[in-house]
Amino acid sequence: MTHSHVTAVQDDEPELLRDQFRQLLRYRAIIGAGIGIGLLGGVWFGMSNADTYVATSQVVLRAPVNDPFNPSISQDKTLNMGSERQTALSSSVAEQAARKLGWTGTIGRLQKDLQVTNPPQSQVLQFTYTADTPQAAADRANAVTQAYLGLREKQWTDLRGTLLAGQQRQLDEVAKKHDQKTKELDRMPDGAARDAEYSVKTNLLNRINELDARISQLKSLDMSPGTVIRVATAPGYSDGPGLPMSLGLGALVGIALGLLAAWVRLVFDPAPRSAGDVARAVRAPVLGTLPRGATDVLLADDHTDARVAEEYRSVAFRLAYDQRFADRRRLLVVAPRGSNEAAVAVASHLAASFAETGKDVLLIEADLRDPTLKGRLRAHAAAAPRWSSPVESRENEEGGWPSRRQLSVDAGESGSFGLVPGERVRNVARALTGPRVSRLIAEADSPNSTVVVLAPPVLNYADALALVDRVDGVLVVCDPRGVHRTDLQRIRELIAGAGGTVLGAVVHTSGRRRRRAAKKQGGRRGSGGGHSYPPPPGTEEFAAEPEQILLGDGSDTVALRSLRAEDLRTGPAAGRDIRAGDR
Repeated sequence: MTHSHVTAVQDDEPELLRDQFRQLLRYRAIIGAGIGIGLLGGVWFGMSNADTYVATSQVVLRAPVNDPFNPSISQDKTLNMGSERQTALSSSVAEQAARKLGWTGTIGRLQKDLQVTNPPQSQVLQFTYTADTPQAAADRANAVTQAYLGLREKQWTDLRGTLLAGQQRQLDEVAKKHDQKTKELDRMPDGAARDAEYSVKTNLLNRINELDARISQLKSLDMSPGTVIRVATAPGYSDGPGLPMSLGLGALVGIALGLLAAWVRLVFDPAPRSAGDVARAVRAPVLGTLPRGATDVLLADDHTDARVAEEYRSVAFRLAYDQRFADRRRLLVVAPRGSNEAAVAVASHLAASFAETGKDVLLIEADLRDPTLKGRLRAHAAAAPRWSSPVESRENEEGGWPSRRQLSVDAGESGSFGLVPGERVRNVARALTGPRVSRLIAEADSPNSTVVVLAPPVLNYADALALVDRVDGVLVVCDPRGVHRTDLQRIRELIAGAGGTVLGAVVHTSGRRRRRAAKKQGGRRGSGGGHSYPPPPGTEEFAAEPEQILLGDGSDTVALRSLRAEDLRTGPAAGRDIRAGDR
């Protein structure tokens, strides 16, 4: 049992966060499912990486140069590391490595487990290979590295051979022309013509020297594409994080996934998951949170847990100190929709609690569609109410509800209170809006008197709205898991539109059986499918007489009455004798 008096004021941000976190913990099944999925993923990840080994080799690339110590040559401008990485991942390198390894599978399968990376600001290629065994990972990484170096060396060598062949062809042609020009000069006499031809021969000789220098330079190039600075070795341990680490990571991911799913479920959940949500929906305080099973019986003496009676007493005291109720002491107890069992229990317990404080309490069962209190409470005959005096015998002769019979309920140590039981009538709207009900509710105008009115669920029938303007406030009884926030907001709007005030709410928790029964019977109210309760011992003479009036099909409802401006100015008391014909 928790005594919570939640107000409808705006909470501060930390309190809202704490409240939301508490609401998330209500979705334990979703959070547990997320943790389970995370653990399963961790097991799968740990098992799949249990026999995974990674070997790495590294190569420093270089371009062919004549003088590697020449500072004017910039290797980063000579080499394109992006192109080199793509070359290392090419199928040509994979084919060379496959031949070295004796690979029997497909080239794509060999390339699948290979990764080639280039650390920033470097001319280094890192070959990483993943395999099922340590030695296989090392052998394949080294094979791919050597295949890449061999391919790059072959490419550079082929390029140098092509250049050398071109330079040699040019050299042969120039040398041939030089030899011819030398023979011609030997046959020519001295003179200007011979001097001119001698200049041509000199130019050809210079060209021959230039081509010889180029050929010598190409032949002197170091064609090594790079140097292996790290040879792949067989790793001594698996690359995977291990099963314990995988389970830990999976649990963390599962918790995050479960909380995220619970938060999404909370965002789209229409039901209020806390007393704060209920208070914000009805814009009134939550006067009490009943423990589980508090609404199973109708009187506190029948409970084995004393905490139940204390919670009901605390609700009654909070109402008694509310100025809106304390002035006239008229209370309407309603439920949102579905079963009315919780509202019945709260109304009877509040009547007993008010009687315990010395008040003259009258409990009016205004549920004329499925009345049950007469057969469920320890009631005996009592004097007729004051409004049923012989002066109005003409109206009493017409019959109807409420009748002249008034019962007294023995609430044990709490004392006793009056009960006006409900009866099935032909026209519910006429009975609830008639002058008899107005005079009966006006009993609270007497000193030390309190009237508690029990009405059917607000969203099932409009019966409660016909009584709103004749009471001082409305108490909403709801199970947060069985009602929507929009339902509570609509109840508040309906009560405010009918001229009433919501004094507060009482939150209870129904058991699974009670919720299933409420769902099954929620749609059958008003159709003759009500509960049947055996009367307590010693009350056989007050058993309900056979009904003489056939009920309608449940489609009849209470028509709302309009209030005049002067009625609103003078208060609800001025308009409680409004007839049904004043609409």
